[in-house]
Amino acid sequence: MSTRKKISEFASEAEERAFWEEHDSADYVDWSKARKVRMANLKPSTKTISLRLPEHLLERLPLAANKRDVPYQSLIKIWLVEEVE
Repeated sequence: MSTRKKISEFASEAEERAFWEEHDSADYVDWSKARKVRMANLKPSTKTISLRLPEHLLERLPLAANKRDVPYQSLIKIWLVEEVE
């Protein structure tokens, strides 16, 4: 078992950033004990998809969105979330 170095206190974020640019975190942190965490308040990543819709449906979506005062693509996402949950 190797001994880890002690992390110093930093006067500023810039000082800490400069320190980590020059040092290997493996000398200071035992990454084998790290645990995955979920940060629920972060904005989820998005991925672009292609979706084929009948023209009559695509023509009606902006009308439905306009009634709700939201962009039609946002309305589609809202509906998808409601149905999936």
